[in-house]
Amino acid sequence: MQKKSVIIWLFFILLLAQSVAEAQITNYLGDESDLYAETKQVNQFFRRFNNEEDKKGDKYDPSDKRFRANDKARRDYIDLLFDKQAKNMNSSTKNNFIDAVMKKEFFLNFHGGQWFAQVEAVFTYEGREQDITLFMEIQSEEVGSKWVISQVHFKPYVRHFEPVDKHNTEIFIHPMSHELDFMNLRKAFASGNAIGSYTSEKHKPDHLTLFLYEYSQRKFEFKTIKEVKFHFFQTPGWYFEVSKFVRGGYNKGWLISNLIPFKQEEDKKVLIDYIYAGSKL
Repeated sequence: MQKKSVIIWLFFILLLAQSVAEAQITNYLGDESDLYAETKQVNQFFRRFNNEEDKKGDKYDPSDKRFRANDKARRDYIDLLFDKQAKNMNSSTKNNFIDAVMKKEFFLNFHGGQWFAQVEAVFTYEGREQDITLFMEIQSEEVGSKWVISQVHFKPYVRHFEPVDKHNTEIFIHPMSHELDFMNLRKAFASGNAIGSYTSEKHKPDHLTLFLYEYSQRKFEFKTIKEVKFHFFQTPGWYFEVSKFVRGGYNKGWLISNLIPFKQEEDKKVLIDYIYAGSKL
């Protein structure tokens, strides 16, 4: 009985939290007919973040003084682009991010690089359906631009890319091997999984190359897309993730679902590598 009461109380708390969030949005938006609160498109996320459209979703003319105005209205707009139900973002971090954006008068740039898509796809592989993560980025062309696959993460491939010791004093090809016509390569190729220890330290294996090869061998068959999210590193010192939320209320559509500050470029690299490794932040 006690457990049931706790569950009921939790339900009412969640319901109250959602009502408060919707009330805050309503206070800013006014009547529901004034604005479709849902950020339906990723391009619309850009426009709202940059304050390039009004409350009704109509685009500002670039000559309009309201276009990209770095004012309170923009601050409120950015605040609406956050997932109000996210448990991994506190108000302090969110406010610090908005302060940084406003202080530096920063605007997102669709063609500015430093952002990419994460596409969770389903393929048939070795007779059964398996998930593959495709990472995609915008590439500029002579005329326009296009999305390209920049990286892939596939769990069955992980075993092929286990770290190897390339400085092992017992596993190496002798520097005078050229005088033997490299016949001692026989030993290297007989080492099995240790073959990676004989490669240059500059060599960086990746899943994409193997995926493209096996796809060309018809080992994969594309089935469908399960989920899409976007990773942004354009804002100096900040990373944020944008995901799509399909639910009731105003707070839905493409919203900021994760936010992490970082100080050094090395920290940024660690975050990107972590994402490419298929890990959840």
